[in-house]
Formats: sequence, C-alpha cells, structure tokens
Amino acid sequence: MSEENNQAMESALQTLNQLATSHSTPKNFKKTISDLIIELQSDEYSMSVRAANAISSLDDITQDPNVPSFVRTTLWQAVSVLESIRE
Repeated sequence: MSEENNQAMESALQTLNQLATSHSTPKNFKKTISDLIIELQSDEYSMSVRAANAISSLDDITQDPNVPSFVRTTLWQAVSVLESIRE
C-alpha cells in the first residue's frame, strides 16, 4: 500500500509542479499551488493527512470563478490522484 501511496503522491506533485511552473497559470494561483507542494512534501503529518489537506485546498481553488478552465481540469486530476492515498 505505501508503495502505491508514494507513486500517487509523486504523480500529484508532478501535476502540481507543472501548473506552478506554467507560464499560463495566473500568478496568484501559482503561489497557492507552490505552497501546497511544500506542504505535501513536508513530513509533519502522515501522507494521508497531507493528501486530505491538499484536497481541501484544491477544492477551494477550483471553486474560484477566476481559475482558467485548463487549470481547474488539471487540479481535478491532482485531486483524483490524491484521493487514492490511504493509511
């Protein structure tokens, strides 16, 4: 299970990194996404807690009407991957 979790986390981080470094992602969302990446990489909480916290934050971002549709779609992909992380 933990190997699957590690792969899922790595996949989600790659997706978020692409958004954080993309020239077409608005600056204010880049900052939020970059902060999320740092939180996901920290060892302060268990992987499933970090994933749950990130999902909550990503949900908030996707509700913002100013988020470009391609960013929203990519964030949903990351949420989907993070949802597969379990204890």
